[in-house]
Parts: sequence; C-alpha cells; structure tokens
Amino acid sequence: MTNNDIFKKLRVALQLRDEQILEILELVDFRMDKPELNALFRAEDHPNFMECGDQVLRNFLNGLIIHLRGTKEEPKNAMDVISKNRDEVNNRAKSAKPAVSNPPKGKPSSTGKPYSPGKPSSSTGKPAFKSNDRSKKQAPKIEIVEKVRYKNGKK
Repeated sequence: MTNNDIFKKLRVALQLRDEQILEILELVDFRMDKPELNALFRAEDHPNFMECGDQVLRNFLNGLIIHLRGTKEEPKNAMDVISKNRDEVNNRAKSAKPAVSNPPKGKPSSTGKPYSPGKPSSSTGKPAFKSNDRSKKQAPKIEIVEKVRYKNGKK
C-alpha cells in the first residue's frame, strides 16, 4: 500500500474536502497548492500523477492530530469534529439535489399517462403527478455505528 493510497483512504473515511486538507497542512506550517494536492489523488497512470512522499503524509498526519484533538491549551473532542464534518457534507449533498425530480415532458409516468404539468387531473385543480406522501411513514433512523469500549485485555 502506497502513501497515496493511505492519503486517499483517510480523505474518504474522514470526509475531508480539498480546502480542509490544505487547512490541516497549514496547522503544521506545511504549504501546498490545490493542484499539487489534486495530483496526489489522481490515478497512477495519469500524466499529472504525483507520488505522495513521506514528508507530505507525515505532515498531514501531524496536522490531523491537531485538527481532531486540538492543542494542549485548547483541547477538542475528536468525535465532535468528525460529526461536524459529516453534517457539513450531508447538508452540502442535500442542497445540491433538486427537491422534486419531474419526469421529462412527453414521457409516460408510472400510471402510463403522459406527463403534463399544466393540466389538472381532477376538478380539485391538482396536477396528476403528485402523490399522497402523508400515507407513507418513514421508519426511524437507526444509528449504524455505536460507541465501542475497548478494554485492551483488561477485565
């Protein structure tokens, strides 16, 4: 496993964006440009691929410790930082998706009738493509990852 693979896996596992990685590297006074960073995450056969050296990975890991744990004077809870990053990613993903996806004009819908946004389906004046969402209740969200307490061989 190469340093590039380790760097990629950490980026995905911690859901870090390029700007966040650059900020983490700034914490340990290691400056890198965004194109240099993107070259580390490219495929090995790409012409602009750059191998991640030990110094880059070492500085990233040291900066990651400061980012997650904080400094001695200002300690942080690592799980709070990770959950904050996860919430930012989820909010960004929700805002990027359209609220309602309408089928293309002229294509038949699931009912077999062609889609027509202007024509009401009944005398109530409501369009034909709306469904009754109130009848469907969503199941409660189940937390997949639970807190695990490691005893490390102690009883």
